Amino acid sequence: MEIKSNPSSKIDPKTGYCPETQTFHSLRPILDLPAETIPLSAASYALSLQSTLGFPANNTPALINSATGHRVSYPEFTFRVKALATSLQTSIGLSRNDAAFVLASTSTHIPVLYFALLSLRIVISPANPLSNQSEISRQINLSKPTVAFATSATSHKLPDLKHGTILIDTPEFESMMTNPSRELGPTVEANVNQSDVAAILYSSGTTGQVKGVMLTHRNLIAVVAGYYTQGPQRSSPAVILYTVPYFHVFGFFYSLKSVALNETVVLLPGRFDLRNMLKAVEEFRVTHIAAAPPVVVAMAKGDVRNNEYDLSCLEAVGSGGAPLGEKVIKAFKHKFPRVILSQGYGLTETTGAAFRVVGAEESLRLGSVGRLVGNCEAKIVDPETGVALPPGKQGELWMKGPITMKGYVDNPKATSEAFDLDGWVKTGDLCYFDSDGFLFVVDRLKELIKYKGYQVPPAELEHLLQCHPDIAEAAVIPYPDEEAGQVPMAFVVKQPQSSLDEAQVIEYIAKQVAPYKKIRRVSFVSFIPKSAAGKILRKELRKIALPESKL
Repeated sequence: MEIKSNPSSKIDPKTGYCPETQTFHSLRPILDLPAETIPLSAASYALSLQSTLGFPANNTPALINSATGHRVSYPEFTFRVKALATSLQTSIGLSRNDAAFVLASTSTHIPVLYFALLSLRIVISPANPLSNQSEISRQINLSKPTVAFATSATSHKLPDLKHGTILIDTPEFESMMTNPSRELGPTVEANVNQSDVAAILYSSGTTGQVKGVMLTHRNLIAVVAGYYTQGPQRSSPAVILYTVPYFHVFGFFYSLKSVALNETVVLLPGRFDLRNMLKAVEEFRVTHIAAAPPVVVAMAKGDVRNNEYDLSCLEAVGSGGAPLGEKVIKAFKHKFPRVILSQGYGLTETTGAAFRVVGAEESLRLGSVGRLVGNCEAKIVDPETGVALPPGKQGELWMKGPITMKGYVDNPKATSEAFDLDGWVKTGDLCYFDSDGFLFVVDRLKELIKYKGYQVPPAELEHLLQCHPDIAEAAVIPYPDEEAGQVPMAFVVKQPQSSLDEAQVIEYIAKQVAPYKKIRRVSFVSFIPKSAAGKILRKELRKIALPESKL
C-alpha cells in the first residue's frame, strides 16, 4: 500500500493544527484507500491485505478457544467463510440488504459469521446477549432483521423472523461452515459497494432511546487500513487475546483488523477471570491483549505474583471503551514494566478507532488516548460559543473522516443533531490537544454513563424509576468507580409516607435491565435540582454525591 505524506505547509508538524482553518489534521501517514467506486466488502479488503504480509498463513492459527484448545487455521477460516456464505444464500435464502441480528456470546463461530455476512452485503446487527427481551425488541425495531443468529441460551428472547433463528451452537451450523459442496462462487460479491451499510451497532443517547449507528464497508475499510499502515514490522504474526466482546464496536472492528494483520486471536469464553486470562497468555504465548479498563485494573491490582505465570511473551496491552485513571496506569507499569500499556479513543459513531497510541514511545504520554488516525480531521469547539480552539484549550471534540458513521437508522432528527452542516460529528466529549498532537479526554459532555465500557443512558433508568409507585421523582448520574470506571447512582424523591429503601430500589431496576445497567448506589433527597426549562441539573447532583469534586 502506498503511503503519502501530508502536503500542507500550513499545518504545524508537531500538533497537526492549522491556524487558518482551526482544524487538527492527522500526523499519521495518509492512507492509500481503494477508490470508493470499486465494489469491495470490508471482509474482502481485510483478506486482501493479509496476503501482502509475507507470513505463511497456512501455519498460522486464526482463532483459538482458550477453554477447549480448539483451533481454526487461516485456510480453514477462509473455507468456512465461503461455505457459510453459500449456505446462507442458497439454503436460507438471504440476499443483499437483508439484516441479520446476532445475539450470541464469544465463540470462534462469530468472526466466521461476520465475514460471511459482510461478503453477501447483509447488514450485521449484533447485540449484547445479556440484554432482556424489551431491550432486544427496541433494537430489532431499528435494524428490522430478516434472520437472527443466536445460541440455545439466547434464542428464546427473539421474535419470529422471516428466515427464522439459526442456532450457531448446533451440528447443523457446523455443517453449514464445513460442507465442501457449499464453497462460495466467485461472483457473489459483485454488488457489495463500499458505501453500503455493513453494520448497525447500538448507541444509547441521553433521551434513553437506543439509536442504531449505521457503519459502512468504507468505514471499516478505513479503520483496517489505519492499523495495516501503522502495524509494526514483525518476524512472526502477533497473538492477540480478546477480552472484548464481538458485539461491541471494539470487538467488531478488531475481528476484521486481526485477519488483515494475520494475527492469531485467542478467545476467552464465559465470564472474565484474571487467572484464566493469565494462564491463557502463558499457554498460547500471547503477545497482545485487547482489553477494557476493568481488565487493566485487575492486572494492576489483582492478587497475582509476578512469577506465578510466565508472561515473558506479553508485549502490549491495548485499552479502550473508557478512560484509565493515572493511578491505575502507574500501578500497571510498576507491576509489568516491560509491557506497553496504550489507550485508544473512539465512539461507535467513529467505527471505534479515532485516536490511538502507537509504540512504546507514545505510551509514555500518560493519560493520553493517542494521536488522530490517518485521513481524519478534528476540531476542539467551545461548547458555549461554537468557536474552534487551538492546542491546549478544552472544548468539545468534533471529528470528520472516512471512519465517521453514515447516520442513525430511521432517525433523521438524531442524525442532524450529531452532525453539523459541514459534516463534522460532534462527540459530546470535553477534550484538548497537547503541544505534540496527543489528545486528552477531560470529561463527557454527554450524560451517558460508561460502566466497564458499556453505555448506560440515565434517562432510561430514570423512566423506570419514575414508574415505581413509591417514587415521586428520580435522576441518575455516573458515580466514579475504580474497577468499573463509572456506576449508575440514583437520586430518589420518595412519595410521602413511603418506606422505600436502597435495596428495594436496586432490586426493582435489576429485574428490568441487563446486568451492566443496574443501579449500584442510591441517595434519597427532598428534591431534584432542575433548570427553568425542566432539565435535570446533573452537575448539582454530582456535587452532592462528590462534595470534594471540582465538577
